[in-house]
Amino acid sequence: METEVKLTKLARCAGCGAKVGAGTLCRMLEGFETHYDPRLIVGYDKSDDASVYLLDENTALVQTTDFFPPIVDDPFLYGQIAAANAMSDIYAMGGEPKLALNILCLPEKMEKSTVHQILRGGYAKAYEAGAIITGGHTIHGAEPIYGLAVSGFVRPDKVLTNSGAKPGDVLLLTKPLGIGILTTAYKADMIEQPLMDLLCRQMATLNKAARDIMVDYPVSACTDVTGFALLGHSYEMAQGSGCTIHLRAQDIPYHGEAYEMAEMGFIPAGAYRNRDYAQAGVKVVGDVSRAMEDICYDPQTSGGLLIALPQRCAQECLERMRQVIPQAAAIGYVTPQEEAAVVLE
Repeated sequence: METEVKLTKLARCAGCGAKVGAGTLCRMLEGFETHYDPRLIVGYDKSDDASVYLLDENTALVQTTDFFPPIVDDPFLYGQIAAANAMSDIYAMGGEPKLALNILCLPEKMEKSTVHQILRGGYAKAYEAGAIITGGHTIHGAEPIYGLAVSGFVRPDKVLTNSGAKPGDVLLLTKPLGIGILTTAYKADMIEQPLMDLLCRQMATLNKAARDIMVDYPVSACTDVTGFALLGHSYEMAQGSGCTIHLRAQDIPYHGEAYEMAEMGFIPAGAYRNRDYAQAGVKVVGDVSRAMEDICYDPQTSGGLLIALPQRCAQECLERMRQVIPQAAAIGYVTPQEEAAVVLE
């Protein structure tokens, strides 16, 4: 994964840590006049992962876009991670990505070979997903940015949103947390290369396997855990569903080194934005440490799926997932609406 081009040195923020805070986004979208269309099944009104538009009784179009500055120096790997992250929103809606367009911003002096490797990484990951990149748009700018606009398809009766969680549901998480904290520590030479290589493999892993398993079950709600962190995305799921989400800190999978780095203060700026956004709706009970809170507010790049499904089938679903995703875990449960939207216990 070595390269002469230090891509991360060209960007002020890395990966999904560059994401604008959710609270800021809400204020930006206030008061917009929009057209009503009964075929629009899912819009932006409930902070969902992608839009869904009904084409016919058997097919709905799922659309999303995602892009960010480099989180790694290897350009091929950067392209893979950015593409996997962009397609994740389609999987979170229960869909399958089919078409994509490149979104690329380049410093004028960037080497042609570096650009080629970024794009090759994106194409490789799209090929793995069964999607086709059909073109895109490129501009010059101060920092490199790469991502995809993705279109996919889903059966209208199988659309998943982040606002359907029900009391009694069990919550599953498919990837461990700690990406933002550890990549911040890596920039300060505080973690070793083998750990960073592990993080890179995780970020470049599609959520396809999790999606392909979960659609066999009556999933109530789903979202991917990315820039707004576990607590931010849980907060949005709880608000949209009109319920309370309980997260068991001891069951949440995370990279052990992230705890140590959090205690030492290697917290990305995005984690503070996430805390500012969600903490008013989050209640922390018991002996949950500040470091564990920081991990739960940590922005994830190409994170896993957070899935709410009935208790009667949750264990079977989890066991199937663990055959291909060993770190998948049951991390909490859903109750009728309480005073707090999310309880971390």
